[in-house]
Amino acid sequence: MLVLSHDDVFATLKPEACADAMAEILIAQARGEAYFPLRSVVAPPNASGFIGLMPAWRGGHDATFSLKALCVMPGNPARGLDSHQGVVILSDAETGAPTAILDASAVTAIRTAAVTAVATRTLARSDAKVLAILGSGVQGRAHQRALGRDFEEVRVYSPSTDGSAEEAVRGADVVVTATSSREPVLKREWLAPGTHVNAVGASMPSARELDTQTVADAALFCDSRESLRNEAGEFRLAIEQGAITGEDHVRGELGEVLADQVDGRRDDHELTVFRSLGLAIEDLAAAQLAVARARANGIGTEVDL
Repeated sequence: MLVLSHDDVFATLKPEACADAMAEILIAQARGEAYFPLRSVVAPPNASGFIGLMPAWRGGHDATFSLKALCVMPGNPARGLDSHQGVVILSDAETGAPTAILDASAVTAIRTAAVTAVATRTLARSDAKVLAILGSGVQGRAHQRALGRDFEEVRVYSPSTDGSAEEAVRGADVVVTATSSREPVLKREWLAPGTHVNAVGASMPSARELDTQTVADAALFCDSRESLRNEAGEFRLAIEQGAITGEDHVRGELGEVLADQVDGRRDDHELTVFRSLGLAIEDLAAAQLAVARARANGIGTEVDL
């Protein structure tokens, strides 16, 4: 069994290759060739955080089981640590024997930004030049690495920097929200026609990054309808407030767009939003890629259980 540390994962899992792997697994999802349930969360009332369990399976020549066990600890950034801590386990699809264990913090950071890169190249205008990122934590930095080279100007905002979120967003062609906010960090009035928004953070029903009008006005895409329905606070609130009628407001899942099953952006004036919740199959595909590259380059530690 191969063990890949945080640094091993970053050494093997490069953003562009990971983006291609994310597109491939999302298409497999749309075609029914991969499976995952809604993540389960255990949040003890007096604990400092919670643990989430995310199992998945993919078929075909790369058939594999995976499980990500991830603790989310809000106090970690003050300690200089990522709030997301845990492991991703890969297991042989025939025998069930574990084949690899990877640091989940690194896998999560890289694959989340890689999915955003896929959504951006699929849904943003082809002439997009200005990128705004709200949030400068682990995900903010990962998104700079994954997307920054494709834009002429990159603006990054967090509450600890000069300026405002509005100043960062106005005039941007693509916006990424990568925060843990419980209240909107983005307002509809800041967004010009044709903007594409990737909402990445605050992935629980009690939190939201987008205001209701943004959700209502946008052509809305997601990684998973089930995840959107159960975990996206801004989507659930927009329904409660009567701003949208429900899942018929969702144009499609990103994998469905990639598989040519539904339309993506229809014109250059359309406001598009991709709501990323994070899927277990993304962890599976990212881990498979990291393991393949690691074994090819002699990276990591082989151990016997």
